[in-house]
Amino acid sequence: MSSKLDESFRDTIGTVDKEGHRKYVYPKKPSGKFYDYRKWVSYFLLIILIVNPFIKINGNQFMMFNVLERRFNIFSFPFWPQDFYIFVLFMVIGVVFVILFTVIFGRIFCGWICPQTIFMEMVFRRIEYWIEGDRGAQIRLEKQEWNGGKIRKKTLKWFAFLFISFLIANVFLAYLVGSDELFRMVEDGPLVHSSSFISLLIFTSVFYFVFAWFREQVCIIACPYGRLQGVLLDKKSINVAYDFVRGEKEVGRAKFNKQEDRAASGKGDCIDCKQCVHVCPTGIDIRNGVQLECINCTACIDECDTIMKSVGLPLGLIRYASEDEIETKAKFKFTARMKGYTAILVILVGVLTGLLFLRSEVEATILRLPGQLFQHKGENISNIYTFKIINKTNHDIKDMNFRLVGIKGTLKVVGVQELKVPKHGMSSGTMFIEINKFLLESDRTNLEIDLYEGNKKIETTHTSFLSPRSFD
Repeated sequence: MSSKLDESFRDTIGTVDKEGHRKYVYPKKPSGKFYDYRKWVSYFLLIILIVNPFIKINGNQFMMFNVLERRFNIFSFPFWPQDFYIFVLFMVIGVVFVILFTVIFGRIFCGWICPQTIFMEMVFRRIEYWIEGDRGAQIRLEKQEWNGGKIRKKTLKWFAFLFISFLIANVFLAYLVGSDELFRMVEDGPLVHSSSFISLLIFTSVFYFVFAWFREQVCIIACPYGRLQGVLLDKKSINVAYDFVRGEKEVGRAKFNKQEDRAASGKGDCIDCKQCVHVCPTGIDIRNGVQLECINCTACIDECDTIMKSVGLPLGLIRYASEDEIETKAKFKFTARMKGYTAILVILVGVLTGLLFLRSEVEATILRLPGQLFQHKGENISNIYTFKIINKTNHDIKDMNFRLVGIKGTLKVVGVQELKVPKHGMSSGTMFIEINKFLLESDRTNLEIDLYEGNKKIETTHTSFLSPRSFD
């Protein structure tokens, strides 16, 4: 099994030569059933990615990550800084979900779902095939002198890449500032919103750099997920794998000769055509085994099946399989580690669901004014407070009032005739609470305060009330 003996390929990165120079990858245009499946999945996900910031449910943008204003919408649920723990829980669930899929299915996320792969392989690479041709044509064009034909093709490709990058940057900006704000900036023009326009140009430049030049290096060098494979994968994980038992057999790989009895000669089914290498978008040889550069894109599966079919050998020399299945023909089993990750994921989703149902749409915070103690007003003791009310709903809240619970007292809001909070907004102010000293049993009393909209209770909060230790 020669693929198991030679491990020297792991000493270097396939896209860097011995002198440390970049080796550009010119992958062959893939075709086959898996590529067709990936196209439909990719286009579906692209549609979701593009329309998400422009969809509204109950007035809330479906997805928004407004870091500057610290407002986030996830599946149309609005999140404020006070809800950050829920947002973090969303992220943790996402990480656990990816880990679980990696343990079971390897880097299926990279090949089928990752935005980098989808944009690179299904948008920019397809534009490149359309303008410059397949692998051979691209290599010849690169070596060709700069004449009119080459300049025309390169200029058309670069302009198309720049235009697509600009569109992606606009969608990205819609996620950050909101689709309504993006449309307003477009109507007002770039001069009115110069800082946002500069940000848009920066995003465009980053996307253009990634997809026009950096390309597969994102997966090989920049993305940390590939390095996690060594920790997450084991022999039971399903991966895009080369069946070295069948491909090598006793003699090893050999070129195809239709005149010989290949099975009787002991030669493996791999005819060493290297088509799996030529079609790989990261330039690796899948026959070397599991590698961090492999993104499980299935291009090698389709290409190998095409070759096997053409020479009359069984399909599936490269396929989705675990190492145990290849070596011992063991069937897939849901291992204890997989069960553990699944249990954690179920628990986290359950906790998140509970928190979402218990989350209040209006949040009130009442705090004693720092540095202030209490005041005597006859038989009453008075404390001064600051309050903050956050309205997470899609309608203005008017005619708001505070009411003490369980103890008699007076609440007076300072300088406000009518207390109201705009939708997706916040109101703050100052108020006094006065309580008769004979109703206070200690120097610190915990108060429960209900917040009402008219006669409808919408929130309950708590604060503390200070008073003298004893009364004469």
